[in-house]
Amino acid sequence: QVQLVESGGGLVQAGGSLRLSCAASGIFSINAMGWYRQAPGNERELVAGIRSGGSTYYADSAKGRFTISRDNARNTVYLQMNSLKPEDTAVYYCKSTSTRGMDYWGKGTLVTVSS
Repeated sequence: QVQLVESGGGLVQAGGSLRLSCAASGIFSINAMGWYRQAPGNERELVAGIRSGGSTYYADSAKGRFTISRDNARNTVYLQMNSLKPEDTAVYYCKSTSTRGMDYWGKGTLVTVSS
């Protein structure tokens, strides 16, 4: 059974930091892992991703403030978020893509940034 379990969300003041974690299990071979977010009334959007080889990519809104990393041995991906802004408020979802091209999603963790 495939499971992606996110943790680390919460309430933080503007300028603060949070670290999200996502542990994947039940996926035989993982290629890319990433973080997406969805704010109320908006579509889900990419925040950051990391490939199996370690190369990373970021949305423009995340560049310079967020850092994605992964522990391949533990099938875990992290998102360090610094200098948070109220517009970063959203539900953050973890996605894992297998080497066969299958996408798996977590249930999300809420990040709320107060002004």
